[in-house]
Amino acid sequence: MISSPSDSGRVADAPSRNWVYRVLPRAAWPYAQLARWDRPIGWQLLLLPCLWSAALAANVSAAIGTFDLARFATQLFLFFVGAVAMRGAGCTYNDLVDHEIDQAVARTRSRPLPSGRVTRRQAKAFMALQALVGLVVLLQFNLFTIVLGIASLAIVAIYPFAKRFTDWPQFFLGMAFSWGALMGWAAEFSAVSAASLALYIAAIAWTIGYDTIYAHQDKEDDALIGVRSTARLFGEKTAGWLIGLYSLTVVLIALSFWLAGIGIVAWLGLGVAAAMLAWQIATLDIDDPEQCLALFKFNGIVGLCLFLALTIAIPFA
Repeated sequence: MISSPSDSGRVADAPSRNWVYRVLPRAAWPYAQLARWDRPIGWQLLLLPCLWSAALAANVSAAIGTFDLARFATQLFLFFVGAVAMRGAGCTYNDLVDHEIDQAVARTRSRPLPSGRVTRRQAKAFMALQALVGLVVLLQFNLFTIVLGIASLAIVAIYPFAKRFTDWPQFFLGMAFSWGALMGWAAEFSAVSAASLALYIAAIAWTIGYDTIYAHQDKEDDALIGVRSTARLFGEKTAGWLIGLYSLTVVLIALSFWLAGIGIVAWLGLGVAAAMLAWQIATLDIDDPEQCLALFKFNGIVGLCLFLALTIAIPFA
């Protein structure tokens, strides 16, 4: 007899060989699943705009002679801890809001709340704990960055409800997940700039694109229960929309680089990232859920490529 994901303590859409199941006691698994520790691509995609922005700002600092390697490394570490904590808190909040929807979707009904492995009270307490960690991290930055980070909570609060009132919930996700594109610059300069704003809008377009690919996994269930998404909105025209969204991403990142005066190394990285985005569009099969998930995850490599290029460019700024 083959166990269902809920019987085994796993969830249907996460790898069963993840470190969570090898390291943590079984009683902790549901909480790790609420935080999506068994699916690291989420915090990676949340973290990457922070890293881009921090590295972009570091290039400018290096050019004007104020760059400090220890400060840069500390910023990266804080953004990492904050991304893991706040992505976990956000996912827990999302699961609380979507409890009934998750019970109706095959891919999500094995999650801790709909499967009954945690109560709503336990989930709320865990969410608060993760948010507290995020707050401690945020308080390590300058006052401008603290206020900017708190401002993002309004978008985070709205996002889980967006699929109920708009065909563009991915836009709200993009606004929330891309906020780090402002935070990295703010952490360095206690301000935002035209370059960081261009990077932020670029990251929103990128997020809409990759999450549209992700949402194609659930489009049939979503149609049955009335959940809205760009995957359902774009339908067979998804490739055309992705061309527009990913092109906008590349153009706006290029604008950000130009405004910040970034050197050739970062531009080469952007070229590689652009080629990776084009490959996604060329190979996408919106009716193959496994491929959609793989292409969605591939965006972590795209974003990492851009960050590494920006970081390598710092000594040459």
